[in-house]
Amino acid sequence: MALTDTQIKKARCGDKPLKLFDGGGLFLHLMPTGSKIWRVAYRVDGKQKMISFGKYPDVTLAQARERCGEARKQLAAEVDPVEQRRATRQERVVANENNFEAVAREWWQHWKEARTSDHHVAQTLRRLEADVFPAIGTRPVAEIEAPELVEMAKAIEKRGAGELAKRALQMCSMIFRYAIAHGKARRNPAMDVKPSEVLKNRKSENYARIGAGELPALLRKIEAYQGTPVTRLAVKLMALTFVRTGELIGAKWAEFDLDAARWDIPAERMKMKTPHIVPLSPQAIDVLKTLQTITGGRELLFPGERDHSKPMSNNTILGALARMGYKHRMTGHGFRGIASTVLHEHEFDHAYIEMQLAHAERNEVSAAYNHAQYLKQRADMMAWWGNYLESVGKGNVLPLRKLVA
Repeated sequence: MALTDTQIKKARCGDKPLKLFDGGGLFLHLMPTGSKIWRVAYRVDGKQKMISFGKYPDVTLAQARERCGEARKQLAAEVDPVEQRRATRQERVVANENNFEAVAREWWQHWKEARTSDHHVAQTLRRLEADVFPAIGTRPVAEIEAPELVEMAKAIEKRGAGELAKRALQMCSMIFRYAIAHGKARRNPAMDVKPSEVLKNRKSENYARIGAGELPALLRKIEAYQGTPVTRLAVKLMALTFVRTGELIGAKWAEFDLDAARWDIPAERMKMKTPHIVPLSPQAIDVLKTLQTITGGRELLFPGERDHSKPMSNNTILGALARMGYKHRMTGHGFRGIASTVLHEHEFDHAYIEMQLAHAERNEVSAAYNHAQYLKQRADMMAWWGNYLESVGKGNVLPLRKLVA
């Protein structure tokens, strides 16, 4: 006779276990402790075996019957339910060991052995932990598809870190290649993703520029530049402030307050036609004080060679970079892209970086307020940037910035 829920709820046993049979081998095992456990008895190769389905009422009568039916189907197919359960659990363990994060950490341990920069090694893992693992870390590496990588990259790009989004895709590709080589995946879905087809290409970033890794060599070449001192100082100041080329060459001494370590660019000289403040690092102030001895008696910081009433040509900085060996590889505007990449990598707030790049959209009503927004944080960031350039220019590596809560 089949069991009922009412019968099960009322059932009790004494000092010894009691079995209430439902049919098909299914029974409820009542224990003296009060537990009621669903079990099925069966035979395989002449041996008596038993499988449990959980406790009542966590597993209802209907659920127990359903699981019993599945077990009997397995037996009919000559599959041992206990062995099948054990195999399934093992597959889950293997799947967890082969999820993307586990494989990525294995790759990182292998990859870092050939790296010479501890900073680069640590930063690579930080990028994975910050951007990649939250998106696909728990997914089995063999099951990840290209759309998941695109979604991850776009999320990174959305916060303004387009370069980091591209690098994340590159790192994923290396991790998938490692997984394939070690039998943990059969294909590399990152190869199906072309960054230029899924990520935005901002016009402001379409200027030729070197990678951040080439910056130390460029800084040393700037110091050794044999052209005019004014041009060399202009390139140095551009690197330290990462303003637009037009904003730099049109700079006037009246815009600077060296005691306050501040450069106020008026709205009429800005691309967005709103005022802009550039906090000056100690390194930038040193450049300006040196420049004062050359052009301090004139209106413009960087007057033209022939007509001192007009600023130097846009091509002056470009020409200097070409003479340093960076023709078609670096522009004055390129310093903006490098600064954005490095500052994002060191986890400065995206809002501070965008405000300092004068990318933030500002309307006429709020311009007077917004141009001074985050000024203290931006000043700290620009001071860090000056120290960074000074350090890498000497061949040193500035320690990873410690975040302040």
